[in-house]
Amino acid sequence: MTGSQGPAFSRRALIGTGLGAGVAVLAAANAVPAHAAGAAPARSGARHPAHPTHPAPAAPAPHRAAAFLAAAMDAYPDHGPLRLAQSYTDQAGLFSTAFTYDNALTILALLATRTERGRARAIALGDALLFAQAHDPAHDDGRLRQAYNVGPYTFYDGTPQPDGFVRADGTANVGTQFGFTGTAVGDMAWAGLALTALARRTGARRFRAGAVRIGEWIDRTGRTDEPLGGYKFGVDGANRPLPFTSTEHNTDLVGLFGQLARLTGARVWRERQARAEAFVKKMWEPAGGFFYTGTDDGVTINKSPIPEDTQTWTHLALRSRAHARSLDWAAAELAVLDRADRPNSTVPAGQSYEGVTFSSASLVADEDRPIADGQPRPNRNGVWFEGTAHLALALRVRRAPGDEARARRLLASAERAQDRLGGAQTFGGRAVAERSGIVSASSPIDTGFGFGYYPYRHTGATAWYLLAETRSNPL
Repeated sequence: MTGSQGPAFSRRALIGTGLGAGVAVLAAANAVPAHAAGAAPARSGARHPAHPTHPAPAAPAPHRAAAFLAAAMDAYPDHGPLRLAQSYTDQAGLFSTAFTYDNALTILALLATRTERGRARAIALGDALLFAQAHDPAHDDGRLRQAYNVGPYTFYDGTPQPDGFVRADGTANVGTQFGFTGTAVGDMAWAGLALTALARRTGARRFRAGAVRIGEWIDRTGRTDEPLGGYKFGVDGANRPLPFTSTEHNTDLVGLFGQLARLTGARVWRERQARAEAFVKKMWEPAGGFFYTGTDDGVTINKSPIPEDTQTWTHLALRSRAHARSLDWAAAELAVLDRADRPNSTVPAGQSYEGVTFSSASLVADEDRPIADGQPRPNRNGVWFEGTAHLALALRVRRAPGDEARARRLLASAERAQDRLGGAQTFGGRAVAERSGIVSASSPIDTGFGFGYYPYRHTGATAWYLLAETRSNPL
């Protein structure tokens, strides 16, 4: 993430490229199979669990959230056991796109459930990431791409995409239709965090080896000696280095390199962690008590927009009392309340949701202009539920007076959204169980970075809710 409009491969630039104004709402009578495609890979040592896709209405909210993640994994049962989870419901217009970041979060959230079913599913996703790492169509250097296809579809221009996650030629099915072919340091860091978590939980060397390959790729590709230092953004689909350096990405690396240091015992990871941490701390604004977004050139700090995740993830990674005010800044300066009477709100009458929005720019978005071509107009008060869960978890980690009560209110808002928003949505044309999965936003949000978030159920938002609910700090 940078202070200018993000490049097409950024994991944040999701919906704006893929949502056509006339995307049809698919209807289906049948639920996604509970454990489509049979057992998890035999080498995992655990059977693929039966996981109900239609949880009982009385099931606790975390159980319904976990069931949604299972449904996202099982959207294409005819394409084999090796698969990733589709990131958004079909209505988002991204078809079977599975973002690497969302799948890393899904692994971490499933492990956080502390169930054998969750563990087995997390192992299956981890093995899929290792497959993608080992079967890239063009590279053999440890990288993962921004996203993959996990099921067949016909693109907007009529071009068929017939394969599942594994293409007919045996390579991983990279998301070329939307241009999701680059590799961002942040995406890689989250995949590495997921693999290190699997290595700790299973003791399997393959997960440790995959995480180390990711860390080495990041250091080899992203390390910079520019004045502000840190690690740069990554590469585009043509393998060209990108000039941006992101606070968010370097925060991710503080977490990843710290995990690799503990996992391997190698001192080099502490040196790399210190490099990333030094960059993050240079982004601190002491007068305002917040972190800036990063730099475009390695010399000048971008002062606007100011995003939410650089305030909350920094606390999860640094656990720094000197910088803990960033949570108060996010809670106060990015707070929103979405109601049906707000301009461009899609919240049903009589409902309201509280939380935070994506960035300072979201609060001043032009509500008379579409977020992007073919997109709806934004609601300045739309709640970004992924970020709302970030904040809830960070407050629970900080544990200052009043933090737990505030976190519980935020999580209650997300739980109401799971109950009431995002109905009649599908995965792979099959109905998703009602009251399962959390939409990425209560109403359309303009992030200020050239793309938006919309009220579609999302594995990333749902996974962050589970991490916050279980008090599991992935960084």
